[in-house]
Amino acid sequence: MVEGGVVGVSRTEFSEFFRTTWKTPHILRLAATAGIGGLLFGYDTGVISGALLYIRDDFKSVDKNTWLQELIVSMAVGAAIFGAAIGAWMNDSLGRKKAILTADVLFFLGALVMAVAPVPWVIVIGRVFVGLGVGMASMTAPLYISESSPTRIRGALISMNGILITFGQFVSYCINLAFTSVPGTWRWMLGVAGVPPVVQFVLMLSLPETPRWLYKNNQIEKATEGLKTIYPADEVGEQLQLLKQSIEEDEANEAAIGNNLITKFRSAMKYPEVRRALAAGVAVQVVQQFVGINSVMYYAPTIMQLAGYASKTLAMGLSLVTTGLNTLGSFISLLVVDRFGRRRLMLVSLVLIIVGLLSLAVVFNVSSQNAPHINSYESTHFGNNTICEKYTSHPDSSSWNCMGCLKQKCGFCAASDEFDPGACLDNEKDVGKMCKNEHRIWYDKGCPSKLGLLAVVLLAFYIIVYSPGMGTAPWIVNAEIYPLRFRGFGGGVAAMSNWTANLVVSMTFLSLTEALGSWGTFLLYSGFSAIGFVLIYFVVPETKGVSLEEIEKVLRKGFRPWPLKQIDDDDDSKPAK
Repeated sequence: MVEGGVVGVSRTEFSEFFRTTWKTPHILRLAATAGIGGLLFGYDTGVISGALLYIRDDFKSVDKNTWLQELIVSMAVGAAIFGAAIGAWMNDSLGRKKAILTADVLFFLGALVMAVAPVPWVIVIGRVFVGLGVGMASMTAPLYISESSPTRIRGALISMNGILITFGQFVSYCINLAFTSVPGTWRWMLGVAGVPPVVQFVLMLSLPETPRWLYKNNQIEKATEGLKTIYPADEVGEQLQLLKQSIEEDEANEAAIGNNLITKFRSAMKYPEVRRALAAGVAVQVVQQFVGINSVMYYAPTIMQLAGYASKTLAMGLSLVTTGLNTLGSFISLLVVDRFGRRRLMLVSLVLIIVGLLSLAVVFNVSSQNAPHINSYESTHFGNNTICEKYTSHPDSSSWNCMGCLKQKCGFCAASDEFDPGACLDNEKDVGKMCKNEHRIWYDKGCPSKLGLLAVVLLAFYIIVYSPGMGTAPWIVNAEIYPLRFRGFGGGVAAMSNWTANLVVSMTFLSLTEALGSWGTFLLYSGFSAIGFVLIYFVVPETKGVSLEEIEKVLRKGFRPWPLKQIDDDDDSKPAK
């Protein structure tokens, strides 16, 4: 999962959720409307995975330059970092409602610009607009839902936003698949994203600002009216008093720790428990990204091609497996996160992720070593002017196989039996058409492999063991581990770390596959996962069922898992000299 999370919710809270929303449907309307931001978040981060295949077809510069493909994908992530910062400022200064409306405008403009883009750099500009919207939505949608929800069902309503993010990614893959045979393909895929923000914009116009923001800005009468639409009449007075008390506590905290990033950071560093909480919170967010999850979510169809599925339609169809399992994992997390604990769930998840990544590395390596060889007769079959120049000039071209051909930026035209030796040709669109006209398969990303289906199964395994554990638990840990007065600051720093790590992964994946091969890239991610396991084991305490005061006490003393705890106990048991 990306830059969001499904909050752990008890069965009791779900029962209360259905009972309350049945009596007061206005609450569900507020949450569902704001939740469209989560849907857009998921759609715009997921849709590029399939659209990129067809953008490469239309723009030769994109097809020939890996860095440009990575730029198109990752620009939205980079812009989201700034969008989150802008969203945080707008939420406080102008209100949550105006921040959502602004994000809708950015989403719409981004979709429109990308849909009509005449050249690749215009797509990049559209991705910047979309990224700013994603960043603002990631900050604002859960905040609006939280402040517009009754306390007793707040967790269930916020979890709906997290589920909508993964559902938005699933919808994007379905839309991609639907437009594969339509003229304009990628333009429709990206342009459809302009519809939901228009719907949300219209619906938001009729909804109120959150009671908390209104009260904080001295609009007490409007805040009271807002509370009346959320709580029964006999609870409004009590909730108004609690709201007043909460805002006064926030203002007292701001006076104590400062109201800008630098003063908050200085204040945080004075306390060992806050330093250790930040270390734990940032660690789990960075590890979440460095296991490589968003390389799969952003480049899933490309990975399917690398696994040996040359057809774009088939590659996108198989990619539905990954995003569908990611969505399923979000629901599973609701059932297991409170039962097994956050720390244990992350550690078990990481062990299984390492198994999945190592298995993928082995499968891709075996496939690479056993790729079909190049046949000189097959290569001259289409004419000497179509043969890959580097193949003809290489002194040892007889040892080449399909993978060696692709590494030289050439294309592979499979024989009638795709596992027999084939042709190494210029990687040009016209040459590819000549190959396909003879009812052969044209490969320009991956090679024919008898292990392709196993690679898909292992990728599915990787997703399903990631999503309920490392996909969800880091966000819950960050919601629980900080002392109350530093919770906003700590959560913001951790979220920024997540976005930054996400940017690094999305900006380097294709370059890594070219430099290390697909198997080497998955092996690298397994190494990062192993380091992440050690890091989480030694710095992240369990927060399940532990009060905020107890967590603070553990961090102040210093978290000591086995064997460090055993060493401390042994030292304590030694008689004093």
